Amino acid sequence: MPTMWLSDSQKIGVAFCSGGGFFLVGGVIMFFDRAMLAMGNILFLVGLTLIIGLQKTAIFFARRQKLKGTAAFAVGIILILLRWPLVGFLVELYGIFVLFGDFFSTIGGFAGNIPVVGPYIQQALDRAGGGRRNAELPV
Repeated sequence: MPTMWLSDSQKIGVAFCSGGGFFLVGGVIMFFDRAMLAMGNILFLVGLTLIIGLQKTAIFFARRQKLKGTAAFAVGIILILLRWPLVGFLVELYGIFVLFGDFFSTIGGFAGNIPVVGPYIQQALDRAGGGRRNAELPV
């Protein structure tokens, strides 16, 4: 089995991000359960910080082009914590699209290799990301 090129803290970060994604999906499935959405947000942010580092995470969220997405993401988290989970999730989802829209075509390139459904996933992600490929990656 080939070894991964990630360090141990980055592997833990991937686990945290995955857990955050599962909690976010679970929170939506459970009709926007506030606790699960909040836990998903926390795990996602901790995992992202572990993967790319504290300084690069701060630089990524503080970019001038990303300030609208950062503000929407933060307001969404605050609204979820203030017991407005549906509105908070929608605002947060907008922030995620603004922040990470550049990566959708990159993700689509990897997802395009999945048998049968890969080309459809790649096409949908390319449309959602606006066709920008590898623009301003945080690392």
